[in-house]
Amino acid sequence: MKNKNNKKVIIAISGGVDSSVAAKLLKDSGYDVMGIFLHFWKDELEIGENKCCSLESLADAQRVCRTIGIPLYTLNFSKPFKKEVVDNFLAEYKSGRTPNPCVVCNKKIKLGLLIKKAEELGFDYVATGHYVKTKKSGGIVKMYKAVDANKDQSYFLHKLSQDQLKKLIFPLGDYRKDEVRVLARQFKLPTATKKESQEICFVSDKGHNEFLKRYLKLKPGSIRLMNGEKIGEHKGLPLYTIGQRRGIEIGGRGPYYAAKMDYKTNTLFVTDSANDQILFGNSLIAKDVNWIAGREPKMPFFCEAVIRYRHKPIKCKVKKLSSLAKATEDKKVESNVYEVKFKEPQRAITAGQSVVFYKGDELLGGGIID
Repeated sequence: MKNKNNKKVIIAISGGVDSSVAAKLLKDSGYDVMGIFLHFWKDELEIGENKCCSLESLADAQRVCRTIGIPLYTLNFSKPFKKEVVDNFLAEYKSGRTPNPCVVCNKKIKLGLLIKKAEELGFDYVATGHYVKTKKSGGIVKMYKAVDANKDQSYFLHKLSQDQLKKLIFPLGDYRKDEVRVLARQFKLPTATKKESQEICFVSDKGHNEFLKRYLKLKPGSIRLMNGEKIGEHKGLPLYTIGQRRGIEIGGRGPYYAAKMDYKTNTLFVTDSANDQILFGNSLIAKDVNWIAGREPKMPFFCEAVIRYRHKPIKCKVKKLSSLAKATEDKKVESNVYEVKFKEPQRAITAGQSVVFYKGDELLGGGIID
């Protein structure tokens, strides 16, 4: 990672240990480094602060940059974050899908907008503390899982384009988390022992259901078994996702698992078996697929797929569908849609989540489960 040409890099400093160590590594490698602390939208009615950009996090980022000896500036991305991330999050839940807001944020805001700002300011690169590896090969930037499999964050970066990847540096891809902690202590960084948060940054500790209750108009309805028998009342379909057990409260009976949400009749169908076949699927349809290399692999092809973060990679076959029938139209429209068939049935395939494709440790791309 040595910098021989005095390249200028902006690093997103969150006030956590990962971005702190990444900044120090860049500085020691000879880069001209500037820290940027990003302000995102916050739910002032509930928490008053966004966990990613709280006053405590800003104070930590300031101490880190003073210790390293680099300047720190702030950028306010509150409005675009609300529009692209929060509003999309709510719209997806309202439509019966379960989104992953971090995927959208990395593509459009945290990395997407920051790269544009860096270019405007005359910087060559943007760096972050993400655990992921990149490597140039034949003019193409390829992405790989981090050395620390438990911390690998490539799943959240599958939407990045080649233009974006050519501007990005990920200093932590070859490090394990415990090694990063050791380096933080060696560098005498004030964040060396700081705990990390893995929750959705704009949702309070009360959980995302409470967030949805405040921002969506939820309509109670029937809970039924798959045979149609009514056994209770739900509090609003957006509060449930396939395979979910928690939150399905039926007066001493159960446990029950969400099996199907019928938005036309506002009915939640459940099963009393965690391994009921209705919870499993052999295939899925992926839309809005992005290929990291900037071009589609030769179809069809075999790879491994991950259907949610930390899910075990499963062997699959990916096939391009030239068209997709819209439910509201008889005609078919050209679309960026693929069929993914699994070697083994998968439990709780969830619309709105991301399916991400790998070949060994290489990230090939990914899309949204339809």
